Amino acid sequence: MAVIRDQRAAPARRNTAVLVGFTAATNLADGVLKMALPLLAAQLTGSPAQVTAVSLTLTAPWLLIALHVGVLVDRGDRRRLLWAANAMRLVAVGWLATVAGAGGIGLGHLLGAGAVLGVADVIAATAGAAIVPAAVPEAGRERANAWISGAETVCQEFAGPFAGGLLLAAGTGLALGATWVAYAAAAAALLLLAGRFRAHGEPASAPVNALIAEGVRYLWRHRLLRTMSLILTVLCAVWGGWLALIPLYASEEMGLGSGEYGVVLSALGVGGLTGALTVTWINRVLGVRRAMLADLIGTAAMAGLPAVTASVWAVAAGAFLGGAGGTLWTVNSRTIAQRLVPDEMLGRFNAAYRLFSWGAMPLGAALLGLLAELTGLRTAFAVFAAATAATVLPFLRTVTAQRVAAPG
Repeated sequence: MAVIRDQRAAPARRNTAVLVGFTAATNLADGVLKMALPLLAAQLTGSPAQVTAVSLTLTAPWLLIALHVGVLVDRGDRRRLLWAANAMRLVAVGWLATVAGAGGIGLGHLLGAGAVLGVADVIAATAGAAIVPAAVPEAGRERANAWISGAETVCQEFAGPFAGGLLLAAGTGLALGATWVAYAAAAAALLLLAGRFRAHGEPASAPVNALIAEGVRYLWRHRLLRTMSLILTVLCAVWGGWLALIPLYASEEMGLGSGEYGVVLSALGVGGLTGALTVTWINRVLGVRRAMLADLIGTAAMAGLPAVTASVWAVAAGAFLGGAGGTLWTVNSRTIAQRLVPDEMLGRFNAAYRLFSWGAMPLGAALLGLLAELTGLRTAFAVFAAATAATVLPFLRTVTAQRVAAPG
């Protein structure tokens, strides 16, 4: 029996390593490009609207095509879709590098490449979340999700922008070439995955809109998953608002220079990494339910502390708690969904789930900005902290230990 377990564990360990490596490489490249493309646009135009348009090309596809991509993920081979997403990235980045080398890069090139990269991100993120149950047995998914989430946080939010700044300083061609190599290496690593990656019992050849509706209905009718999704919508709106206004708050209310402001943002990334490294231990000590509750407390602290103090260390501590709590929620919510959602529904479920969360971030930024304009920065942060606190009661009523532990 020990030999059989070892034979089963070896592919699982290898698949986990491949998925973490794939996530790290692609998110590092994504982080470089999300910083580099708007900067390149700013060198071409002084129009805030045009620079913002370049940034929006990277995120708007989540609102436009996510649900359709979910159907594609449930109907197709998920590893091939990851290859397709990286092929799109390679074409877009290679084209930009060629144009930059010829000295002719323009705003239209950035908009076109950004749109392709945004679509590729939707495909990769949706297929990547759906492939984990086929690649890793249930006993190893919490650990796999922790490492994948940690790689996302560190590489895209922390290391990617830092590396992007260094690479751009060395030259646009070098920055684009390095991201191209990262995407190519990630695609090659997928060859090492062992298993079958087409959904079991994949959906029938029904109309696409009918399959989308089925996925959304599944999410809405499942009380636990629906509540988690709605709470996440609030949390992501708070995150979107915090990220949008904390630079202005740091400048006007806290009087921070770039170095001190870097401490605040670094605390967010360090918190996310800490959550990824300790989630298994925290789940064992506190239980999954209390670990997820910690995110509500951490996000409320992240939003609430700027409302009561301009201390850099207090605001940084709130950012740390928010980053750590966000990772605890991400890891556990993914593990719960991978256990409860049927394999043939995972693509559509993940697409709908992420549509709520990613769609809430720009809305949260806009709402917090409006509140700050009308009532002041501190009052706006206080309102968002109160909104986070209001999610605690529905969480405690619905996300019970019995539901969290229920088999799929």
